[in-house]
Parts: sequence; C-alpha cells; structure tokens
Amino acid sequence: MKFQLIDVLIIITYLISTIIIGFWYRKKAKENNQSYIMGGKSLPWYKLGLSDASDMFDISGTMWMVSLCFVYGMKSIWIPWLWPVFNQVFLMMYLSKWLRRSNATTGAEWLSTRFGLKGRGVGASHKVVVAFALLSCLGFLAYGFIGLGKFVEIFIPWEFVKGYVPFEVSPHYVPHFYGIIFTLFAMFYSILGGMHGIVFGDMIKYAIMTVVCISIAVIAMINLYGQHLNVPKGWDSPFFGTHLELNWTGIIDDVNKKIESDGYSLFSIFFMMMLFKGVFASLAGPPPNYDMQKILSTKSPKEASKMSGFVSIVLLPIRYSLIVGLTVLGILYYDQMNLKGLDGAIDYERILPASINSFVPVGLFGLVLTGLLGAFMGTFSGTLNAAQAYIVNDVYLKYINPEASNKKVISMNYLSGVLVVIVGITLGFFARDVNSVLQWIVSALYGGYIAANVLKWHWWRFNSNGFFWGMFTGIVAALVFTRFFSGVEFLYYFPLLFLLSLAGSVIGTYMAPPTDENTLKSFYKTVRPWGFWKPVHEMVLKDDPSFEANKNFGRDMFNVLLGIIAQLCLTLLPMYLILMMKMPLMITIAILAVIVFILKRTWWNKLED
Repeated sequence: MKFQLIDVLIIITYLISTIIIGFWYRKKAKENNQSYIMGGKSLPWYKLGLSDASDMFDISGTMWMVSLCFVYGMKSIWIPWLWPVFNQVFLMMYLSKWLRRSNATTGAEWLSTRFGLKGRGVGASHKVVVAFALLSCLGFLAYGFIGLGKFVEIFIPWEFVKGYVPFEVSPHYVPHFYGIIFTLFAMFYSILGGMHGIVFGDMIKYAIMTVVCISIAVIAMINLYGQHLNVPKGWDSPFFGTHLELNWTGIIDDVNKKIESDGYSLFSIFFMMMLFKGVFASLAGPPPNYDMQKILSTKSPKEASKMSGFVSIVLLPIRYSLIVGLTVLGILYYDQMNLKGLDGAIDYERILPASINSFVPVGLFGLVLTGLLGAFMGTFSGTLNAAQAYIVNDVYLKYINPEASNKKVISMNYLSGVLVVIVGITLGFFARDVNSVLQWIVSALYGGYIAANVLKWHWWRFNSNGFFWGMFTGIVAALVFTRFFSGVEFLYYFPLLFLLSLAGSVIGTYMAPPTDENTLKSFYKTVRPWGFWKPVHEMVLKDDPSFEANKNFGRDMFNVLLGIIAQLCLTLLPMYLILMMKMPLMITIAILAVIVFILKRTWWNKLED
C-alpha cells in the first residue's frame, strides 16, 4: 500500500474541511429557498464559472477521457463531442443570457415564462421536464458513484481494510462500499451549505486540482524527456481521414480490439453524425442539471454569458494537462502496470489510477487523491443541488404545499437531498460500469430531449402540448432504441430518433391552440430570441413601435464557430506542451490569440442584459 502518514493526513484534512464548510454556510443557506438553491443570485460570475468547471471535472469522466487519449491519441479530442462539449460555446455566445432573462429558479419553472400557467399541455409539459431532470440527475449520481468506487479500489485494496470492517463484502461490491463512504461526506456539506457551500467547496477543490494537474504534467514531461513514445502513426495528430487508421499491432495488440469494439474506425462518418447531433443538442440549450442551475444563479444575463465562457478557459487546459500527463505515463510504462479487470481483459479505465499509483511521490500522492475525491464531491454536490431544486420548487411548492414556511422549505431540501442520495446509490448498484451509465445518459435520455427544446427557443407556434409530446415521444423512442442499439450504433440511428421526436413536437403543437398572446409577447420582449417569431414581433410592434427584433443570428453563429475553434485550441495546448511539439504549439497559440482578439470585439464588447 503506497499511503504514507502525510498522504492520509492530507485526505483527512480535506474531508474535515468539507464538514466545516457545511456548518459554516448552514445559516446563510437557511435564509430562504433562493439562498439555499441559488446562492441568492448574489455570487459573481467567475466564482460560479469556476464552480461549474469544477462540477464538470469528475473522476468518472476523467478516467474515460484518459482511456480515450491512450487509445486514440490527439484524435480523442473529438470524441467528447458526444456530450457535446461545445454546447458551452453556444451558451457563452447567446443562450445563457436568453435563459437568465427569464429570472426563473429551475428549468421547469422557466416553462411558465414560455408557455404560461394555463392551457392544454402546460401541466403535462411541466411534469415531463421534472421527470427528465430527476432521471438525469440520478443517472449522473450513479455514474459518479461507480467511477469513484473503481478509483478508490485501486489505491485502497480491500485486504488492507477488511480487518477493520465488521462484515463481509463481496469483491464485486468493494467499489460500491468505497463509493458509499465518500458519498456520505459529499452529501453532508452539499445538503447543509446549499449553493454557497457548494461554490466555496468547488473553489478549494479547483485550487487543489490545478496543483495536481500541473504536477502530473511536469512528472510526465520529465519521464518523457529523451524517450520516444511507442505509438502508431497518426496518434500525435488531431486530423483524420475517412478511416481512423490507427494500428497498434506489434505495440499493444489488445488496443486494436478496443478500437473495433468502440466502432470508431469509420471516423469521418462517426464525426459527421456526432456533429449533427451535437449542433442540435447545443441549440436546445442546457439540460436541467447543475449547469442550468449555475446559469440561473448568476446576477444578470451579461454575467451568465461571461460565466459560460469562463468555464472552458479554466477547465480544458488544466484537465487535459492531467489527461495527457497520465496517458504519457501509461504508454511509457504500460508493461509495469496491471490494467486487467476481474474478467482478465484490459480495463482502460484503470490507466488513470494505475499511473498515479506508480509514479506520483509521497505527499503529492495524497494531494492527487484529495483533488480527485474533491472532483467527485464537486460533481456530486452540483447534481444533488439541481435535483433538490426540482423536488422542492417544482413538486413540493407547486403541488403539495405552496404556502410552506421557510423552515418547512429548508427541511424539505434536507429530506429531498437524503432521498436523492439513497436512490442514486441504489441505481449505482445496478450499473455495469462507468461507460454503461454514460451511454444511457448521453444516448437514451438526452437523445429524446433535443427536438422539443430546440423548437421552444426558435418557433413561436410551438406550445406546451407540443413540448410534452415531443419530449415524451423522444424519450420513449430513445429508451426503445437503447434496447437494440448501444454505443456508436445508437449515434447512427439518432437522425431517426430526432425525426420521431420532431414529429411528436409538431403534431402535438397543432393538436392544441397557440400559446396565449400575452405570454408570447412577454417572452419575446423579455428573452429577445431570434428565429421564427414574425407574428409575435408584429403583435409587439402594435404595442411598442420602437421595439427592435434580435438580428444577431449571423454574428452569434460566427462567434460560435470561432468559439469552437478556440475551445479545440485550449484542449490541444497542454497536449502539444507535454509532448514537446514546439511548432504545433506555437501555431495553436497564434490561432488562439487571433480568435481572442476578434471575440473581444464581436462578443465581449457587445454583451448586454
């Protein structure tokens, strides 16, 4: 066991600090429901952006991305477009301010600003969003729970612990046991401190992770100096042709099996399908999770845009310093690592913990574990906060006790938090692995979300009835599809899923009358979206002849394109730096500088509330 006293003390100090944070912010969180769920909309954009980035810096996702980088090299930067990662660029350029202008507390409450409080389908649309939000939050909790357990198991073998545990634990459930222990600490400060405690905890965690990521990158560069990475031709290039053309034969033959099972060989087709899905997913806006809650918690629409832009800047270079550093160590010393799972096959998700266990010195080892445990806690706490917001604001206060006192609301926040954790852990016991949960969230759940949520922003005639049937059709169809297709297969069937959901949205829309005229005018004047809003625009002009339509579609799309390129540059920077590829590094920096110069004039200077 590699643990030394200093490492144990670092971890214990961090865990105790999470308890202190919970108690420290308990009083402020109890002021009212908005203070608990949204920090009273008083937190500055850079703190919320740092917190949002920290929530995205999770163990499970990082383990997955290290395995991708190991197998696919620089071409792995495209695969996270499955989420898609570039949705942050769409948010940054215009969607965050559109969302924040509603002044809502949750995504379900936002619907009332778009569809009103009365009318056919209003109640059903509200319920389907709450159900979607809770399912996605529970899925993410199970996803993080499994990743955490697998991570800890590498560093704390069960034979060192079982003597202190007064009951037997099956080897299959050891990761679950570890997951429960650390989940309890995360639950404590999240539930007591609310959004204030979560943001402060995330800032501490980000500071630790920055030190950890830079240290791992330096260790990797030191080990790589004077050596040559034994990788296939094309591994160190982000560019690709029709086929992937990465051949690991004679290097690590088993990697070829991984590429074949992933289904990414026809990379250009995979890329186009991923881009097709990604653009529509981004146009739909953020799903109802911690990302949406952070946007709604900002002080103003302008700060919401700044916050979303800040996320990529503080997340990508730091996170990829860790990913590439661990990948380099994994390739250099592959023969010295035990990467095989219980079934005897290589488990590529073990590369991250195995590299840390082998090459990180005492002291820094404890800090690395603390940072990654904090990464889990940050993701967990943000997701838990979002789930609590929907249960309390959109179920308890809307349907059960609208006149509840502040004391009862806070008590319900506590109770709902505990129940969500219990259900999330239970789901974690039924999940096969990290990737299975990830695919379910990205493919099935989010696959059915897209069509209805694109239309809600851009088409005036779309109503709550159409929203319900679009969401319902999409989610049911996606769940059926995942019964027969998995992984990349599902992506190729996404256009059919999208058309089914779109058909449900359009048919459902014309089965009911348009949204109330006053609601449409209020939404259009407040949110000021571009799209197919001409009839509403004409109604608004009758009341206010001086009103001007949003004509920024071209500028917004130009900024989105530049933002996506900049996001790719931020990802490539640490890769080129650690691999000491000087010319590509200089070109990347130059491209990034030009884009920053342009966006200063076309985005930053144009921001408004």
